[in-house]
Amino acid sequence: MLKLRLKRIGRKRAPSYRLVVMESSTRRDGRPVEEVGFYNPISKQSQFDVPKIEKWLSHGAQPTETVANLLKKAEIL
Repeated sequence: MLKLRLKRIGRKRAPSYRLVVMESSTRRDGRPVEEVGFYNPISKQSQFDVPKIEKWLSHGAQPTETVANLLKKAEIL
């Protein structure tokens, strides 16, 4: 099953995340199918590729709880 989830990047104590589409059985920092956005929790900056996200949601990808909250805040869901 495909999931929309966060992949951690950045250094220690300075997290940054990429919003990616990956298989649910893949490890958190594994190879994604596609990268569709970015989120920085420290500066509260986020950038999402809306057409790609809508495409993957229509193909049956399920967002995780955290990603769903971010997409609701950005008024995509």
